[in-house]
Amino acid sequence: MVAVKIGYDDGAVVTLREAAALAAMDHSGYGSVSGSYDDGSWLVTPWFSGPSTWKVFTPVREGTGGGHEAVLRGGADLCRTVADLHASGWIHADLQPSHGIHTPEGVRLIDFAWSWQEGHEPVNGFRGGIVHLMAPELAAAVARGDGPVTPTRPSDTYALAGVLWTCASGEWPLDYKAAGVDRQVVGPDGVRDAIATGRVPLTPAVWPEFQDALRPALSTAPDDRPTAGELAELLLKVVV
Repeated sequence: MVAVKIGYDDGAVVTLREAAALAAMDHSGYGSVSGSYDDGSWLVTPWFSGPSTWKVFTPVREGTGGGHEAVLRGGADLCRTVADLHASGWIHADLQPSHGIHTPEGVRLIDFAWSWQEGHEPVNGFRGGIVHLMAPELAAAVARGDGPVTPTRPSDTYALAGVLWTCASGEWPLDYKAAGVDRQVVGPDGVRDAIATGRVPLTPAVWPEFQDALRPALSTAPDDRPTAGELAELLLKVVV
């Protein structure tokens, strides 16, 4: 089985950019073919069978009981996959709850349209990824107009921890209401600017032991965050 993406209008460039990133990655299992047509582009990649990280966390998020050990292993496996990506010199730059697929052979990442290889020029047009998972330093760079901004391993780890927090709680990791931020009023740019201050608190924990392990990776200071591999080890120490 394969996955097929079709890009048109602005999406044509995005699809070709992902194709170029996949072609440049030295990872087995990510073989792809791509091309263009009159007003668009296409990309064919392997289909990875398995639940997304969001799906893996369903028992915790919905409070149906049990499954916590399996969820912790799934979270740690996602962290290790991101750590392997970083070790290869690549930053994903757009980690989201649906971008990790838990297959029998391990977690596979998908959606590499904004991925960046360390040591190269920033990806043209990159604006920090999905706003609710954007590291404060990226949000500040975008707010200053420093575009395209450059993702980093620490910013990826921030997003990774945010993904896991969201998958466990069903809510984005930052408590906008507590910070006096009305998302409907300020819109995405206002949310981004609030994140840039580094003063928006985390939402109340629904699984304190697990979310306490994530807190260091959601630090405002990039240098204080663990690596993705270290975050995996922190998760495996959570007692259930």
